[in-house]
Amino acid sequence: MWSDASTIAEGDLVIVWQTREAIQPLVIEPGKELQLRFGVYSHADLIGIPFGSKVASRNGKGFIHILRPTPELWTLALPHRTQILYVADISFITSYLNIRPGSKVIEAGTGSGSFSHSLARTIGPTGHLYTFEFHQQRAEKARAEFERHGMAGTVTLAHRNVCKDGFELVDLADAVFLDLPAPWEAAPHAYGAMRKDRMSRICCFSPCIEQVLRTVTALNDAGFSDITLYEVLLNPLEVSPVPTPLPIAHAVARLQAAEGRKEERRQKQIAKAARDREVKEKDGDAVAAGVKRTHDEAGTPDSEEGIAPKRARSEQESAHASAPEVDQPEVPFMKPQHEVRGHTSYLTFACIRPSLPVT
Repeated sequence: MWSDASTIAEGDLVIVWQTREAIQPLVIEPGKELQLRFGVYSHADLIGIPFGSKVASRNGKGFIHILRPTPELWTLALPHRTQILYVADISFITSYLNIRPGSKVIEAGTGSGSFSHSLARTIGPTGHLYTFEFHQQRAEKARAEFERHGMAGTVTLAHRNVCKDGFELVDLADAVFLDLPAPWEAAPHAYGAMRKDRMSRICCFSPCIEQVLRTVTALNDAGFSDITLYEVLLNPLEVSPVPTPLPIAHAVARLQAAEGRKEERRQKQIAKAARDREVKEKDGDAVAAGVKRTHDEAGTPDSEEGIAPKRARSEQESAHASAPEVDQPEVPFMKPQHEVRGHTSYLTFACIRPSLPVT
């Protein structure tokens, strides 16, 4: 679909990842610049670097990641022309409809092409996607996108109101997906377009339960069986490593070491106070006797007083450094995201069972 080269070339489509909420597509054109909230980036600087590279802005204060397009990233970055399907619904629908390489699929309601890109990758070059859009301008824009992305050989797009005019396909499709305001009007046409020689499946995407009720009635009347309803809800979790709590024995040892250092400081303060009293008593006796202190005698207490705090601090630092270090293994910690997307639509599934040969 897109470039499979290891490095970016002129004309390539890339995905610019700024943050989880700021993702946009970009076509590389030398001579142009990309101006974002995280800085300015020259297209020419992106040519030749590997996909997935982290690129610094011109002033070096910001950065972005340049990613290779995938259907999942395209769903997050595409220009919206309509409401689209997201990965949770896309993956569930693809699995339940049993779409695989070589499948022939009908999609009614091309819209912005989110699901179309995912289907084109799933069915591969041996399969084919027939997609229909009743809005002419949206159909033309989607057709141009499919051609630019190299999907023209896998995808056939037609501008048609399938609810009135049908699909003009007979016993062809392995799976049908209807993303329409009134899917019950297209159900009989879908039945005629689906294969009868093997199990084929249909999915109708409806945001309201009233639409579901009318769709179920239409599917029953058209001859579908095994009608089932699902709703896909996400509960995304943010995972980050956190250190395990320290054992109680380690905390006790740290407290005991701190108490020991406090007692040591207290004993030093008591000893210093005793020395100070002794010096004052000697000074008082000398003054009473009329004897003047020598320079050495006067300086001794002061020098001891200056050295004592330094010695205490060094001993305290050495005691703290000698505390045993505990290697704390990290464990994954999960918490739900603050903003979670809720209900998108109801998914109504049904199937056509292959007819048994008459004996």
